[in-house]
Amino acid sequence: MNTLLSHLQAECTCAEELLEAMDREQEAMTEGRFAELESISARKAELLDRMAELDLQREATQMALGFGPGRAGADAAAAASGDASLAAWAGLLVLAERARARNRRNGSMVNSHLDFTRKALHFLHAGRQPFYGPDGTARAASGAGTRLALG
Repeated sequence: MNTLLSHLQAECTCAEELLEAMDREQEAMTEGRFAELESISARKAELLDRMAELDLQREATQMALGFGPGRAGADAAAAASGDASLAAWAGLLVLAERARARNRRNGSMVNSHLDFTRKALHFLHAGRQPFYGPDGTARAASGAGTRLALG
């Protein structure tokens, strides 16, 4: 098995793990299990760091094989390295697009939750009337009907 192929396979495996983490993240948000998000985010960060490392290693390998850096070099290196490498590269590109789509989806969910929380907090703060006045004495809520006791 050629070195480029092993790099591509490792990247595919890592990308699949990232997709699984993103799916767990979406499920946690959908089901209101927000306490799980911290550990899921930590796992995603680990996987993204690993993906960046694998990407650098693959790019170094493709350059060692005489191909340029970046997407064009990867396309050429995969094509020149045989059908298995070409298939693995194509698979990695599909996984990368899925990851981008899931990241957008989850980002939209996070923004929706944040927006809801901001609006709820604004509503609670705007409608809040202190139960006690600045002097520490009890205050009746305005517009709450007739006062039963004065004092």
